[in-house]
Parts: sequence; structure tokens; C-alpha cells
Amino acid sequence: MRFADIAGHNNVKEHLRTLVDSDRVPHALLLSGPEGTGKLALARALAQYMHCVSPVNGDSCGRCPSCVQHASLNNADMHFVYPIVKSKQKHQLVSTDMADAWRNFLSCGNYASWQRWLDIIDAGNSRPGIYVEESAEILRKLNISNFSARYKVMVVWLPEKLQGEAANKLLKIIEEPFDDTKFIFVSNDPASILPTILSRLQRVAVTRLSDDEIAAILVDTRGVDPQAAVQLAYISDGNACTALDAVETAGEFDEFMELFQDIMRKAYMRDVKALRDNGDTVAAMGREKSLRFLAYCARMVRENFIYNLGRQDLVRLTGAEARFSSRFAPFINAANADDMMRLFDEAAADISRNANAKIVMFDTLLHLIVLILRK
Repeated sequence: MRFADIAGHNNVKEHLRTLVDSDRVPHALLLSGPEGTGKLALARALAQYMHCVSPVNGDSCGRCPSCVQHASLNNADMHFVYPIVKSKQKHQLVSTDMADAWRNFLSCGNYASWQRWLDIIDAGNSRPGIYVEESAEILRKLNISNFSARYKVMVVWLPEKLQGEAANKLLKIIEEPFDDTKFIFVSNDPASILPTILSRLQRVAVTRLSDDEIAAILVDTRGVDPQAAVQLAYISDGNACTALDAVETAGEFDEFMELFQDIMRKAYMRDVKALRDNGDTVAAMGREKSLRFLAYCARMVRENFIYNLGRQDLVRLTGAEARFSSRFAPFINAANADDMMRLFDEAAADISRNANAKIVMFDTLLHLIVLILRK
């Protein structure tokens, strides 16, 4: 992974290059920002630049033995830590036990999402984490002599998933750093990192991508029509993962839009039977797809509330959504918008905890009848 392979973030890239060129890379660096910005790709590019034998114009060469090893994820001085589904029966206790799945994940591109990782490892109802066994594994790796590079690099993806005991043990390692090791933490939610760890990290903020940058990614990596790419970039709100997922699930997006519109019409008409059928349709999608639909519903409520405030310049809707919202937005107001979004969020939380989806959805849509008529 080279800096040139990553869209945008020119200021961040320049800062990281300067740290390497001046030999001032901190022993514990944090790249933080929203999902879909390419933070993990930047961490990989930084590590490759640090290890490159013949850097060129502020980037790794991509041709030396070290760069070739990075490209194939076989560099002996590069290590990854990431959340896993712990299982003694499957001998899955530390990150390296799921190395094949991790290679698969990284092969998805620069913007593979948390949801993609959950799908690859078939997490199901489990909540992946970084467990205490990982701390011992990190120490074991740090005590191994470097293979060829001056520094070993340990990339910790999503340190907010560190379990309590693991976080405390990792804190001791950071407090007493190894001279030949650099940690790069990559976080979507730095506020959830153990405060004592967070305070010891040098933070580099990675901000959202521009709409133009995301549109270019869609055209270059997926061959999307430029006009369609601009529209998808617009509704993705700076998240390249969202935009790329929309390309891969274009039929799903249309399905969600049609179902959302039908639910809102039936709620306004107080058609309980039709809403029960709608709820059954959502439940039949399965857990992960139903969660995506509920997230879509919450987004549409939020966008229509902004639309109703007369700030169409801030609204992120497709053409078809905007046509519906021109008539629907007046029904989303200060009296019901918060409660409606909370309703969908609570339904998603219940379904994610394995509640009966049919019951959850029917209850949710019944409450919607009351909310949509509130003024």
C-alpha cells in the first residue's frame, strides 16, 4: 500500500511523511476519524514507507523486497491486531488465529467496513473484541528480533474494541515502549478508547472525504457512471464504505426506498394490517439486512426533518428520494422527528440482541402511526 494508492488526505500524508523523514514517528500514533475515510490504508502506507529501502518522492517505491512483502501481506516486521470472535473450540484466541480472514478483508480494498469484517468472520450474534490473550501475543512478537527493518510496526485496528484486561496490559506496553517498535492505532471512535491509553497516543485526525473524492473512487474502482457516482457520493456523507456498498447493493437501496415510502403511507392511513405485513417483510430480510433497513429509515427521517426546515442545501437525498420528500417532509417536524429516529434506533438495538423481529417491527410500526400524525 502506497500513499499514492489512497484518495485525498494530502495534508495527513504530508504530515506522516515528515514524521518518517525526520525520524520523529512517535512510539504510539493514533489515526482517528469516521469510518470510510481510508485510515487503515493510511496506516499500511505509513508502515510500508517506514520499511521501504528506496523511497521515491515522499512515497514507498513499491518495488523493493520490503514493498513486495507488504503488498502480499507477508512482511515479517509488520503485525496486525484486530477484533475477533473468541472461540476456544475453534482455537481462535488472538488475531493471528484469523489471519486468512484478515487477508481476505484487506483484499476488499482501501475502504472495507466494520460490517464487511463481521460478514467475513461470520460473527453472527457475537460481538468481536480484542481479548487479554492478545496482550501476551503482542509481547511475544515484540520480543522477536526485527527481520530486516529498523522498526517493527504493530497496527491496532479499532482499539475501542479492547476488552478491559487486555487494555490495561497494553497500557503497560505503551508506557514502557520497545525502542525498535512503533504502534499505529486506527480508530473510528477514539472517545471509547481507555482514557489512560488515549492520553498516551499522538493523535492525527483523518477527516471525511469530499464528495468529489468519493465520486472519483466509485468511477476508478467500480466503473460507475460519473453522473451516478456524483449522486451516490452526495448521499454517502463522506463515507466511502457507504458509497461502495450502495454500488454493490443497488437493488437493495431501491427496495429500501420503496418499502420506507409504503410504510409511511400506510402509517398515515392507519392501515394496521398492511403495516403488519410490512413488518413481516422486514423480519424476513434476516438480521443484518433488517438492521441496514432500519438505519435507512432513521436517515430518511433525519433528512426529511432538515428538508422541512427549509434547508434543502444541507439535505443528502437521491433524485427519487427528493421527489418523495417534497410531499412527505411536512409530516416530519420538531414534535416527532427525535422520537421517530429513536423508535427506529431502538428497534435496531432489539433486533441486534436477537429479539423476535416480527414482534419488534409490528410494535415499531404501530408506534409510527401515532408519531406521523403528531404536530
